[in-house]
Amino acid sequence: MTVILASRFDITPEAVLAVAWKGEPVTIDGAALSRIATSRAAFLRYLDADPNASVYGVNQGHGEMIGRTLDEEDRQHLARLKPLAAAVAFGEPYPHRVTRAMVLARLANLLGGHGMATPRLVEALVGMLNRGPIPCVPRQGQGGPGEILVLYTLFAALSERLELQAGERGALINGSPAAAAVLADAVLTAERRIAVAEEVLALAIVAFNAPAEHYETVLGELLGGEHDRRAFARLATLLDGMTDCGAPRAYQAPVSYRIVPHVLAQAHATIGFARERAAESLSAVTHNPVYLTPDETHSHGRCLSTGSFHNSVAAPAIDGIAGAWADLYLICLRLCAGLMNGRVSGLPDFLLARRSAGETDGHGAVGYLPMAIAGFLEEARAAATRTFIPAADASVFGQDDVGAPAFLAWPKCLAAGQSLDSALAVLSVAASQALHVQNRERVPNRIAELLSLVRSRVPPVEGDRVLGPEMQRLAGDLTARIFADDRVGRGVTA
Repeated sequence: MTVILASRFDITPEAVLAVAWKGEPVTIDGAALSRIATSRAAFLRYLDADPNASVYGVNQGHGEMIGRTLDEEDRQHLARLKPLAAAVAFGEPYPHRVTRAMVLARLANLLGGHGMATPRLVEALVGMLNRGPIPCVPRQGQGGPGEILVLYTLFAALSERLELQAGERGALINGSPAAAAVLADAVLTAERRIAVAEEVLALAIVAFNAPAEHYETVLGELLGGEHDRRAFARLATLLDGMTDCGAPRAYQAPVSYRIVPHVLAQAHATIGFARERAAESLSAVTHNPVYLTPDETHSHGRCLSTGSFHNSVAAPAIDGIAGAWADLYLICLRLCAGLMNGRVSGLPDFLLARRSAGETDGHGAVGYLPMAIAGFLEEARAAATRTFIPAADASVFGQDDVGAPAFLAWPKCLAAGQSLDSALAVLSVAASQALHVQNRERVPNRIAELLSLVRSRVPPVEGDRVLGPEMQRLAGDLTARIFADDRVGRGVTA
């Protein structure tokens, strides 16, 4: 279904899902194109009418040329200058869905005329989304103060196809669409990852025979928070029918089992906060300089130099998601260890399957599973660290003296999420084995498909075997479920 953009406020996380992940086409509303043309004409009149107008990157030098007023020949030269020189980053590229999100978010400055672009340039950006190509953009080596290292690479080919006019070079490379895009991607990924995590945690709860009372929705209501209610409700749905599938223990489960919905609630709250920041960032006007159309005080409009290309909310919001994954990782470790300890779970130590005589022979133990989780946990915690504004000053001429942090936060969140997928795979194997040693085949309907997937990849353990490769394939399956909506480029996945 075509996504119609009538204003910058139509660029939302839902639009990113449709356009960047699912590959839906985009069209610009006719009235919006008319507004862009009107704003462009007003901007040109502003340049002609005010001899003192000083517009960065148009009639005033940029970068090392800052402070220099340009004559007409210099202006024409600057307008035609292609955004190539700053395409210096290299290394592993962003997933194709992320670069599509960057192009989509690029339109926010332009739909209201604040980016001084022509309708022709806007239609060219839409053409990139609808017909391609969209270049690969490295996610490494991004040490710039804004986003020029990303955006030069992203729009270099487009600029070579078009004869750029005054202000259009800045319309491509200024602002912070890339930070908005990586934040939106982190949110969409997180919303799908937490759904997978909920299923795995529910499977572990069932395998442990935890009392259903720990997860009654009334507890979420008593806590009173929106995200508490959501976490308890979603978990209760997954556990519906649990008491028909086994005999819950008659006394409370360990703390780690009882606080599962509470930790999930905090994760939902963190993701919800990040979604709000993503919605703001995607539709924000972040141009430098920003053009304001004529009003009663300024008959020709005006241009303001800004620092809006520095997205200050993206990195903390992304970091929050990575931190939520690290907390869930610890819960996975504790649930897994609880299943292994017979004094805690009431099951055979190390989940050893009993032989026909009712005894175990020590073979077929899965007691080393928590060690695997512990290793991944530390990787996740190392990734889930606060991303500070970069302290390094890579500026040669003293202008670009503070770096942008979002490009440092996104890969760490990516790594923390991938580690969580591995932990979930290990925990689901432990839960499957716990059900096996109890001779239980039935689980609540909503997690039956997950159990089937687990056992198709890692069959119940009766004798010693190498489990690592099997669990790796299972982790890959869980990750694939998270990115099932990503239909635009399987070659680069997160």
